[in-house]
Amino acid sequence: MPVRLSGLQKEVVALYRQCIRESKKKPEVAQKHFIAFARKEFDKSIYLDKKDFSAIEYLMRKGKRQLEMYASPGIKDIK
Repeated sequence: MPVRLSGLQKEVVALYRQCIRESKKKPEVAQKHFIAFARKEFDKSIYLDKKDFSAIEYLMRKGKRQLEMYASPGIKDIK
């Protein structure tokens, strides 16, 4: 039986997938750096309580701002 995700959980997964997609647009050498950075950022909050909506929403806004910044064509690598 598949796991049912809440709307907020779906948004988090969508943001992660969008981060991975954006990393594929970067130079091949830098792609692994972007993916590792995204993974590390999501892992920081893995133990956050699922019902702490204000913290999750704050982190989603922060993540979207970071994604927008790092998706800029001027950003070639991240370390």
